[in-house]
Amino acid sequence: MIVNSLSLCYHNKLILAPMVRVGTLPMRLLALDYGADIVYCEELIDLKMLQCKRVVNEVLSTVDFVAPDDRVVFRTCEREQSRVVFQMGTSDAERALAVARLVENDVAGIDVNMGCPKEYSTKILSTLVKGTHRPVTCKIRILPSLEDTLNLVKRIERTGISAIAVHGRNRDERPQHPVSCEVIRAIAETLSIPVIANAAAQLLVLGVLFSSQAVQYDNHYTNTKYCLCQMLREQLESPQGRLLHAAQSSQEICEAFGLGAFYEETIRELDARRADLLAKTPEAVEEPAEDTSGIIKMAIRFDRRAYPPQITPKMCLLEWCRREKLPQPVYETVQRPIDRMFCSVVTVAEQKYQSTLWDKSKKLAEQTAAIVCLRSQGLPEGRLGEESPSLNKRKREAPDQDPGGPRVQEPALPGEICKKPFVTLDSSEENLLEGC
Repeated sequence: MIVNSLSLCYHNKLILAPMVRVGTLPMRLLALDYGADIVYCEELIDLKMLQCKRVVNEVLSTVDFVAPDDRVVFRTCEREQSRVVFQMGTSDAERALAVARLVENDVAGIDVNMGCPKEYSTKILSTLVKGTHRPVTCKIRILPSLEDTLNLVKRIERTGISAIAVHGRNRDERPQHPVSCEVIRAIAETLSIPVIANAAAQLLVLGVLFSSQAVQYDNHYTNTKYCLCQMLREQLESPQGRLLHAAQSSQEICEAFGLGAFYEETIRELDARRADLLAKTPEAVEEPAEDTSGIIKMAIRFDRRAYPPQITPKMCLLEWCRREKLPQPVYETVQRPIDRMFCSVVTVAEQKYQSTLWDKSKKLAEQTAAIVCLRSQGLPEGRLGEESPSLNKRKREAPDQDPGGPRVQEPALPGEICKKPFVTLDSSEENLLEGC
């Protein structure tokens, strides 16, 4: 049996509960700032975590667990290391142990979201207790009867876990139903290990502080926006709420909270760190392994706010190629491992075009390359105020499109390819990236 090397005390603690899409790093750090003793991450599925690679992010000073499609599944940092609990969803003891061993050096505890426990649940807990260096806990919902619930928690306690969190509702109940505090109290009186009352209270935080944490740790804007909408709720119809609802980037979210200057300063600091790291490792910043002579280059970036919701430079370039009866554009995208920034080269009529600036996503890099091509040819790129008759005509011919609905995602084009001199990319990544 492996003895836990770090004991996390759960007695009389204020704990941030695991919350789907909310318990990301910015929220956890903010909760610690507001007095939380322990913070849980959102539930992460074992199969997804087992595909991840552990990456030290020197720009953000974080440890990232990155999926093959380059999405950050779990991000943590030194400031929370002694107080963050990793919660997983699992139905297999060996997979659960593999995930625990993957993350145990970067977290303070391991938790299993058991929901409504199954027969295999106690086996998973026993395997984790024996096989990991960190204290193990679990979270359950109560059963229909008090007797069955007490028998269950006694069985769970015998696995050797350090604490148990009890969601005071059964599997059929939802947040509008009252919490069964008397059942939680009975469990606490029955067991000798700490019992954590879940769903008994909510932790309220200020949106402006959360926004600043999200920028500092490069939280994806869609998650930041979701969390802030959950915080504001009744205030979403206010002028500030409407600005948040319309925001399509981290910068626009910050501007909605009067943090535009803070955003600019933070981005400059992150860029400076990135440049410093790149200067120390010049071999990591080489251009794609090809002859770059003859490539037309410009130092520009794609700003989504300068374009109508359903028109992008890539669409304009593709439409122009069709009118001129040229082969459709071909995009070749690479990624630098050290800072995970992207650069794209687009080929049109055997001429290559590229921006000298690297972008945060594959999608943004391709849009930027398209802009370089269009500007070098003196062609309209779809910016607000520009006329693009053919694109506008095609837009009007789509009567089923709801004008007030979400922005249409640009379809994948058969001519888009991605080389692998740095990191292989997956087209599914594009769904969650800025600049869609």
